[in-house]
Amino acid sequence: MEPDESKAKADDEVAEAQAPDAKEPTPEAKEPEAEEPEAKAESKEPAAKAKEPEPKAKEPEADAKAKEPKPARAPGLPATEVSPVRPTRAQPGEVLITASHLTKYYGGFVAVRDVSFEVRRGEVVAFLGPNGAGKSTTMKILTGVVAPHEGVAEICGCNSLEQRIEVAHKLGYLPENGPLYEGMTPEALLRFLGAARGLEPTRLHRRIEQLRDQLELGSVMAKPIHKLSRGFRQRVGLAQALVHEPDVLILDEPTNGLDPNQIREVRRVIRTFGRDKAVLLSTHILQEVEAVCDRVVFINEGRIVFTGTVDELRAKADTLDLAFAAFTQPVGARS
Repeated sequence: MEPDESKAKADDEVAEAQAPDAKEPTPEAKEPEAEEPEAKAESKEPAAKAKEPEPKAKEPEADAKAKEPKPARAPGLPATEVSPVRPTRAQPGEVLITASHLTKYYGGFVAVRDVSFEVRRGEVVAFLGPNGAGKSTTMKILTGVVAPHEGVAEICGCNSLEQRIEVAHKLGYLPENGPLYEGMTPEALLRFLGAARGLEPTRLHRRIEQLRDQLELGSVMAKPIHKLSRGFRQRVGLAQALVHEPDVLILDEPTNGLDPNQIREVRRVIRTFGRDKAVLLSTHILQEVEAVCDRVVFINEGRIVFTGTVDELRAKADTLDLAFAAFTQPVGARS
């Protein structure tokens, strides 16, 4: 019996040892099946994560486009074609006064020879030179009072000789000794000249009041011009040059005969006018050049000897006085 029992026990032990071996492959075989979805999920997660930054990367671009201002587009133009914004009036910096190779003879005397320069909007330019240098003659040619023998003068693109009426609407001119109707009062003179220039009564009345206050003419508006001092007469002449609000102002010795207070006021008016207009100011007073002018055109013996800024003129010598002396030497004497 014992050998059989021991054999039976041995068989049972073998069966028990084999049973776990047979059962183990089942869970082991199933484990990959259970882990496979996880692997698939893990493999999909990076793809999903890789796709997530794409909208984030696009968000700043979209925000930038949303914040970017859209250019103005005129009606009727395609989206790719933008119409430029242009002011209705002329652009600052355009040339308003042009002297091109001007030459003028008086018998055998050459008053100006081959004079060329330009004055742009927003500039106050000093036409500097000694007495008899050709300043007044050049200004008379520019304004159409005198015809040149050679060359062309233009005001706002209009020929000063061939388009006199157009030039008169755009130009204010004060000669050295401005001709005034001495039997008239300043108010009557301004009303007459303003009406002759075509100003409407309301606008003319407003301009006369403005000029009366700017030039301090209130105390003499009802007095005959022949009874006025030289200083007041000069201011009346400046008022008639400004009454129609021209684009160009040409002044020949505008502060001649004025006292210091009047000079300061006239210079203020010139600076104000020159902000968006063109001013050509004839003078031989260096303090006036420094006080109001942006550039200098220097003429001597009928020829242009220097064109540049006030600082550039000063750089030619230690002071403006020395520079003036150097440029007013006879042409043959200058090195």
